Amino acid sequence: MVQYPPNYPDEAPRLDVTQPPNAPKHPYLDIQEDKARLLSSLTETIEENLGMAMVFTLVTVLKDSAELVITERQNAKQVVADMAAAKLEEEENKKFQGEAVNRESFLAWRARFIKEQEDEEKRALEDKELEDKKARVKKEEKKMTGRELWEKGLVGKVDEEDEEGVEVDLEKLKISA
Repeated sequence: MVQYPPNYPDEAPRLDVTQPPNAPKHPYLDIQEDKARLLSSLTETIEENLGMAMVFTLVTVLKDSAELVITERQNAKQVVADMAAAKLEEEENKKFQGEAVNRESFLAWRARFIKEQEDEEKRALEDKELEDKKARVKKEEKKMTGRELWEKGLVGKVDEEDEEGVEVDLEKLKISA
């Protein structure tokens, strides 16, 4: 709101900044809280423009001051968000930093590792022995086929002369399915 004194423009106008009724609240600017700051930003412009019509200039300066307040608050909010994000990232990166390795921690790890390897080898050996035992029991239960008996040489000797004396005419052989 602007009130013109009788000696305007040689005398400064009386100014007041109010928010329009039913206007939505701006997230970064509160007219009631920022009124003093906005009006104080006009004093230098008023002194410079005494003797001339200055209302348009004052409105422009007031608009720029309000935009500056909004920008400052947005930047402050962004700085706070950036700091929170940096802190969160720092916490996240901590999980990638392990224990510092020194001689004592390495020797302790090595002892645990060697014990784990020995236990694993022992389990593997026990498993293999168990499987071998099962295979032997299964093999003993299974009857050998004629071919297996033949391949292992458990079948009586056959005269090889009998086989050599037989002549077969290959042309006369016929294969049918």
